[in-house]
Amino acid sequence: MRIAIASEGKNISGHFGYCEGFTIYEVEEGQSLKKEFVANPGHKPGFLPVFLKEKGTNVIIAGGMGETAQNLFIENQIEVVVGAQGFCDDVIQQFIKGELKSTGSVCSEHEH
Repeated sequence: MRIAIASEGKNISGHFGYCEGFTIYEVEEGQSLKKEFVANPGHKPGFLPVFLKEKGTNVIIAGGMGETAQNLFIENQIEVVVGAQGFCDDVIQQFIKGELKSTGSVCSEHEH
């Protein structure tokens, strides 16, 4: 399973579309085996869900995300988890343990 976290350095980004990039974790049998950072190629409507799908992503974790983006991820069979905060490495462990739950919140502001 590949899990992408919208990130700013080692921390989760408040909004996935304008994040510095994506920390992508390879997870198997309840363990994080590998991680890589992929720079955000740019925020264009509808692009990032397809971009991350092409990277083999199964789950996207972010602090916040708009409704259209959430729907596009779901259409691409990518699970959406929003409302996450903190260090990416800590959050991936919470997700693996089943302790991270999406708040389901939808961003409606685009001031960053």
